[in-house]
Amino acid sequence: MASLSLIKISFALSLFFFLLPSSSSSRLSFTTLKNHHQSLTTSYPQSQTERLRSSFNLFPEYQVNIIDNEPGFTPGSLVEKKFSFLAASGSSVEDLGHHAGYYSLPHTKAARMFYFFFESRTSKDDPVVIWLTGGPGCSSAIALFYENGPFKVANNLSLVWNDYGWDKVSNIIFVDQPTGTGFSYSSDEVDIHTNETSVSNDLYDFLQAFFKEHPQFTKNEFFITGESYAGHYIPALASRVHKGNKAKEGIPINLKGFAIGNGLTNPGVQYLVYTDYAVDKGLITKEDQDNINLLIPDCERTTKSCQTNGGDSCLEAYEACTSIFDNILSVAGNINYYDVRKQCEGNLCYDFSNAVTFLNDRTVKAALGVKNLSFVSCSSTVYNAMLNDWMKNLEVDIPSLLEDGIRMLIYAGEEDLVCNWLGNSKWVHALKWSGQKGFESATTTKFVVDGVTAGDLTSHEPVSFLKIFEAGHMVPMDQPKVALQMLKSWTEGKLAA
Repeated sequence: MASLSLIKISFALSLFFFLLPSSSSSRLSFTTLKNHHQSLTTSYPQSQTERLRSSFNLFPEYQVNIIDNEPGFTPGSLVEKKFSFLAASGSSVEDLGHHAGYYSLPHTKAARMFYFFFESRTSKDDPVVIWLTGGPGCSSAIALFYENGPFKVANNLSLVWNDYGWDKVSNIIFVDQPTGTGFSYSSDEVDIHTNETSVSNDLYDFLQAFFKEHPQFTKNEFFITGESYAGHYIPALASRVHKGNKAKEGIPINLKGFAIGNGLTNPGVQYLVYTDYAVDKGLITKEDQDNINLLIPDCERTTKSCQTNGGDSCLEAYEACTSIFDNILSVAGNINYYDVRKQCEGNLCYDFSNAVTFLNDRTVKAALGVKNLSFVSCSSTVYNAMLNDWMKNLEVDIPSLLEDGIRMLIYAGEEDLVCNWLGNSKWVHALKWSGQKGFESATTTKFVVDGVTAGDLTSHEPVSFLKIFEAGHMVPMDQPKVALQMLKSWTEGKLAA
C-alpha cells in the first residue's frame, strides 16, 4: 500500500513541545487550559485506570480539556469544515467528502462535541454508520486510525489508505464522546457525564444537528456501531433514537440496527464467566478457578444492588466484580488481556502513540478546525466519572428494539479476555424477547469470507451473534477484511444468507 503525502508537517521541534501546555505568549488570548488530574467520583480504582490506559500506551498530557472563559457558546450550533490529508492523491476536498466539526451541545453548560465524518468511497446512498469507541473516555480517533477509518498512520506519520476502511461501504461518523474525550471539551466540569441518559441525550442531539446539516443523508439507513464500553453507549443511544422517532421529536432517523463488538453490556452475566473463559484458554487451572469463583457470590449480590439502588452500591459492585478479573491476571501473568495470544512488553501491549502524535500536531489541528487543545486519547477523568455506570445492565431496553424489528449484531473476537465472546454469548442467549427460544435453537453456521471460514454465526430474526476467529478485542484491527465483509453483509440484511 503506497504512502500518501500529507499536509507538509515539520517534526523538527521536540514532541515534548507539542504535548505540554503552551506558554502564555503563544496561547489563544481567550482560553486558559486546565490540567485536570483529579477524579470526579473516587480515587480507589486508579490502579485499574492506569493499567487500562498504559496497556494502550496512552498517556495524554491532560486528563480532560476544560477551557476557562470560552466566549461565544451558542447551544445547538454546528460548525463543520471539509479537510484533506490526502492532497497528493489527486482527489479534491469536495471529491473526498471528509469533514470535521464541533457541535455545541444544547443541554450542557458549554460542551462542544468533536466529530469526523467520511462520505462513502463507493456511493452516497450507502448507509450512515456512527462508530463509538469505549473506555469509557477513549477517543474514536483511535479506531479511525487503527481499525476501520479511511486511512492509517504509518511509522513516519504519513497516512496510507485503509483498503478495509468502513467508508468503503458506508458514510461513517466517528465521535469523541462523552465530553472531555479526544478533542471534545467544555468550560465547565459539570458537563463531564456520569450516566447513559446524559450520554445518549447528547448523541441524539448531535444526530439531529448532523442530519439537519446533511439532509441528503436522512433517507439513508442508519446503524449504530462500536466496541468495548460502547456496549453501554450503543443500546442507550439506539433506545433514545427509537423513542425520539416514536415521539416525533425531530428529524426522523432511519434506524435499522446496532452492532456491538467485544462489548460490556450486561456485567452481571459477563463477569461470572471470566473464569470459564480463562480455564478454556489455559490461562488458569481448574484449581485456580475454584478459588477465584469464591468471589462470584459477592459480585452477584452487589451487581443486583447496583441495578436496584444505583449510587455507591455500583462502586461496590465494580470493586467486587473486577476483583475476579484482577485475580485471573495475577495467575495468568503478563498476558495481553485484549488478545491472550500475546504477551505485554512493558506498557506496549498496543502502541497507538503515532496517532496521538499526529493529532497533536499544530498543522493537523488547524486543518481540522481544532483550537489550542491537547488531544486526549483516553481520559481518566471521564473514566472515573462513569464508574457508577460501569456495572449497570444496558440490555434492558434491547427487547423493545428487537420487537420493533431493529436488528442487533453482537460480534466478538475469540482471543479477547476482557470482553470475551463467552460472556457476550451468555447474555445474548439469556435475553428475554419473543424470539428467544428460536434463537437458542438456531443452528450455528460458518461465517465465510472469500472462501475462508472466519467465524461461527448464530442468527434468528433480528438477532445475530458472531464469534470471529483469530481476533482479539479490536476485530477491525485484527481481521480487517472479515470486519468489512461483516458490516457490508449485515447492513444489507444478508449476514445469515
